[in-house]
Amino acid sequence: MSVKERYIIGVDLGGTNIVAGAMPLDGSREIAMQTRPTMADGGAGAVVERIAEMIEQVIVETMEEAGAKRSDFLGVGIGAPGPLDRANGIVIVTPNLGWKNFPLRDEVSKRVHLDATLDNDANCATLGEFWRGAAVGGRNVVGMTLGTGIGGGLILEGKLYHGASDVAGEIGHTTIDSTGRRCKCGNYGCLEAYASGPAIAERAREALRGDEGESILVGMVGGDPKKITAQTVYEASKRGDAVAREVVRETARFLGAGVSNLLNIFNPDVVVLAGGVTQAGDALFQPLRAEVKRRAFKPAVQACRIVPGALPLSAGVVGAIATFKMQTLGDL
Repeated sequence: MSVKERYIIGVDLGGTNIVAGAMPLDGSREIAMQTRPTMADGGAGAVVERIAEMIEQVIVETMEEAGAKRSDFLGVGIGAPGPLDRANGIVIVTPNLGWKNFPLRDEVSKRVHLDATLDNDANCATLGEFWRGAAVGGRNVVGMTLGTGIGGGLILEGKLYHGASDVAGEIGHTTIDSTGRRCKCGNYGCLEAYASGPAIAERAREALRGDEGESILVGMVGGDPKKITAQTVYEASKRGDAVAREVVRETARFLGAGVSNLLNIFNPDVVVLAGGVTQAGDALFQPLRAEVKRRAFKPAVQACRIVPGALPLSAGVVGAIATFKMQTLGDL
């Protein structure tokens, strides 16, 4: 007699996009993955409605694809930008969404009539890579998500580490220049203010001022520098643009300084970098690894793999599913 499959839904809420999907309890495959824009300007309530619609669509597609019944769904794991109050399911503050003290877990749960859990989105992405991605086999793992912001997650001795008040792993808000750029969090010199997607685009615009004729960047966006994104910079770099290449190299140096600090503190065996910024490929990773080698202690460097994520579209969803499983069933 075959054992009936049970399913968990994962939701990855980002500053730009929401990703949702389902997996069976054993994490063996991804089902009904989908993406929609976050559109945070409409307010928290509108975002919750969008999440609920996506969950319902994932349920329907999973039922069609896998022959599941609604009763086969155990619940929903949600990954959201922090800081969070995990115990009460509350988003305390999100600089990139503009939320404060919002009860996201319960608002989603009551709309879809399923149990839900909440964890930091970068914790989820790190756990996803640890469970089913590039960090499989690691015991001490640092994850960094590089996108609209920079998040981080820590897995120490095989367990996700949250810290005393759920803010462990806020790597994007570590300081790399004490008198540096203003960050959205209100601090100065945060890594996020230099190496997030919007920061990369802004540094490219700064590099172009008075020098637009020397670069293909402006032409790639129809002559409007405001339309330059990190993706534009990566593409121009791959096409040999000198300005874009220098911006990518500089980004690698900033990230290398941040990763070096993490190696010297945590001595991980894997550092996983995920998110849109990693699309720059070797142009980013080669100078990043060189910077880490120059800055971090040699035994820490020798013990660590610095790798791109293996789940570029789904790490947050896979990890949100894993966090639901861990919080409700006790283990992976």
